[in-house]
Amino acid sequence: MLKGRSLIEPGNFSLEELDTIFNLAEKIEEDETYLREGCRGKLLATLFFEPSTRTRLSFEAAMLRLGGSTLGFADPGSSSAVKGESLADTIRMAASYADAIVMRNPKEGAALLASRYSPVPVINAGDGGHHHPTQTLTDLLTIKRLRGKPGAKMLAESVKGLRVGFCGDLKFGRTVHSLSHALARYSGVKFFFISPDELRAPEYIIRALDREKIEYNETGNFDEAMPELDVLYMTRVQRERFFNEEDYIRLKDSYILDREKLEKAKQNLIILHPLPRVNEIAVEVDKDPRAAYFKQAKYGMYVRMSLLASILGVV
Repeated sequence: MLKGRSLIEPGNFSLEELDTIFNLAEKIEEDETYLREGCRGKLLATLFFEPSTRTRLSFEAAMLRLGGSTLGFADPGSSSAVKGESLADTIRMAASYADAIVMRNPKEGAALLASRYSPVPVINAGDGGHHHPTQTLTDLLTIKRLRGKPGAKMLAESVKGLRVGFCGDLKFGRTVHSLSHALARYSGVKFFFISPDELRAPEYIIRALDREKIEYNETGNFDEAMPELDVLYMTRVQRERFFNEEDYIRLKDSYILDREKLEKAKQNLIILHPLPRVNEIAVEVDKDPRAAYFKQAKYGMYVRMSLLASILGVV
């Protein structure tokens, strides 16, 4: 069903196809020997023009656990891009060696451009402040695993009626853009966008929610929103997206989640974060049973194993 398909943004796959990926990921989680040799002889090119730890390592771990191999670069300074090679030529070159390409690039739209030049599937690992679809798959699987009924086959059953809060850098946060876009496809989800005015969610996201008549609330008051939430998605203020250092310094500590703030939260709240964090979640929160961001990172490996097995046609 997904063999040979690229993933540029969450809407590329139908809800039924997403359920197939999540169910396979859960099967792999339950039995890590499943598909252990499924990608034997397959090569994954990892092209990271921007720093990454979790995404790059989880893709490499996923491919290796499937029995495949990886090649690529984690520093654009070690690629021919520094010599002036175009993205199109880099993609053509990588596609001649590999069976699939994972790419992160600081320019919005770079992944879509790459997919147009590549004869093999391209997976977007983040394009500027635009989308990060495999982080979204990770987030959705985490919600399904922690909020869903055991044995539920459809994500829709797990997210219906959820109140999801996004807090921090909503303007540049591609993980927020992707996840809100994905969750908006399911009925009954209400959004809370918590940010300073300068980092509000982009207008195109708000317009889309209005168009689909999806309920949302924009606020700068963290304490006011907290008791309402079933899921809290924290994000860091991203220094690399700012042109003015003074603006970054002024905004970077706008919201800090600590034990005191959690006193107002539901006991079954799920706290998510795409990581890395800086200081927006106090270390003391790590011990709270509601903190799920390290579990979330591990689910990322399972969902990427499922995605790779699917697009490479081994299932």
